[in-house]
Amino acid sequence: MKPKSLITVVAVTFVAGCASAQSALFDFDNAPVHTSLPLSLTVGGITARFSATGQGYSIQPANTLGFTPAGFSGYCFYPNSIYAADLLISFSQTMKDFSILYAPEEYACDSSATMRVTAYLNGVSTGTATTNAQPGTWPSETLAITPAQGFNSVVVHYDAAPVTGGDWGPVFMADNMVVTAAPPAIVLTGVTMLTNGVFSFGFTNLPGQSFSVLTTTNLSLKPLIWNLLGTATEVSPGQYLFTDYSATNRGQRFYRVRSP
Repeated sequence: MKPKSLITVVAVTFVAGCASAQSALFDFDNAPVHTSLPLSLTVGGITARFSATGQGYSIQPANTLGFTPAGFSGYCFYPNSIYAADLLISFSQTMKDFSILYAPEEYACDSSATMRVTAYLNGVSTGTATTNAQPGTWPSETLAITPAQGFNSVVVHYDAAPVTGGDWGPVFMADNMVVTAAPPAIVLTGVTMLTNGVFSFGFTNLPGQSFSVLTTTNLSLKPLIWNLLGTATEVSPGQYLFTDYSATNRGQRFYRVRSP
């Protein structure tokens, strides 16, 4: 056994997996019908605030046109005018992905409008994405984005008219928004080298989660081949503790926490 004086902890690194990520579907069926934006809705602990530029949008039945665009149901966002307006959405926490069903005003066009979503984290853009629906009459398509960095607001924008022209308007309906919350950060709360050389550390996260602890003495190794030590114990709601009883048998070492 190596002397305790040679046992040094170089780093404890934390990598949160996606197991604790939370998705929520906003179908707008619980929104107050005939109400114009702004308004806020909460689903699964995620609050989204909806607003708009221009004359904006309101909550209307999906069949307001006398028919229902494919994939729409119940209530949806409906344009308040024939003029373009951006849909602005902010979230109560950081998100990792976003999608929304939309239908642009088009009547048997040979092509469809380009729609754009841009994601922001505290006002700084983290990514943008565009898409086009298959041509038709009020055709439906999903506009989605999963930027490398999280975000807490998005702007849904009518980006360009159908390239082939035709009978169209620069407005759209929207329904069935789906977002996934970014995994919360794992926060280190304490590192302790016990008198017998045993090493322990604590961290906080959401209650009721499962976390695995891995270790290596070579930081250049890929995480997939780090050694699995075991799972952390939730000692109180949201407070986790892990003790490495094998620490006395190794020198320099690194730890990684993942979920699950």
